[in-house]
Amino acid sequence: MGHKQKYPLEGPVVSLNTPFNEDKRIDLESLERLINQHLLEGAVGFLVPAQAAEVYELTHAERIDLIRSVRELTSGRAELIAGATSYDERESFTIAEEALRAGCEGVLVEIPLKHRGDRRAVVNFFESFASVGMPMLMIQDLDWVGSGMEVDLIAELFDRIDTFRCLKVEVSPAGPKYSAVLEATGGRLHVSGGWASHQMIEALDRGVSVFMSTAMTGLFARVMNCYRQGDRDAAKDWFHLMLPVLAFTRQHLDVSIHFYKRLFHRRGVFNTPYVRKRSFLYDGYYERYGDELISYLDKVEKQSFA
Repeated sequence: MGHKQKYPLEGPVVSLNTPFNEDKRIDLESLERLINQHLLEGAVGFLVPAQAAEVYELTHAERIDLIRSVRELTSGRAELIAGATSYDERESFTIAEEALRAGCEGVLVEIPLKHRGDRRAVVNFFESFASVGMPMLMIQDLDWVGSGMEVDLIAELFDRIDTFRCLKVEVSPAGPKYSAVLEATGGRLHVSGGWASHQMIEALDRGVSVFMSTAMTGLFARVMNCYRQGDRDAAKDWFHLMLPVLAFTRQHLDVSIHFYKRLFHRRGVFNTPYVRKRSFLYDGYYERYGDELISYLDKVEKQSFA
């Protein structure tokens, strides 16, 4: 598809936490406050539900309700990418169809586990999935400890599937993968960074267009704006203020979810910091240092945006 141009989305795209009430149901009041806060801080889009949303602890109905609710709250104000990855391939298709009906700009999905390692099955899955008709398909290249999808496979999919416009890279290490994918697609495939946002300056140097995080949206926006205005030194200065929080939250996904929910609760955005079942407890040591980091971040953001 030589006519394809890079998807025109630049800036912070928030992978939303899911707020819960005391009765452990999704808290739509808190969700509205959360979205408004991110928009005020400079978010250009949202991703929901994905890893930060505790997606595998949500029912199918809850996932659909979240997509519809966030679409209503963001319509005309920001792009919405619906997360459709599921252990059940049929559910992924249903979510994509609902996202299309809700008017989402894009749908994100990753390779189903049963197809990994089978190139033909992977190509067939994405071609079939794209036939749902979403305006934009974002593939999530997720591999917590490895290099993820083969670059030549990504390039093949980009050539074969018209709606495949965006790739979210979450592999280790991420930097060389950004560069290799952009080179293989002539810079036309839109690349987002997620878990590796603690390498943000390097990623900007390599050509990453969007960063997906869960909080500190104003700081993410400031770094990106300074960088794109040609002031790389100022971008680095702002980024360095974020590093203590990024270093703590990038230990593990569960640490990130617990920390940011406590941050939003303390700031009055969430009614509760409740987290559904995770792989390990956020123990007293995490609590102590996490609380210190919240105080640090409060001070940084108050001084930075005064």
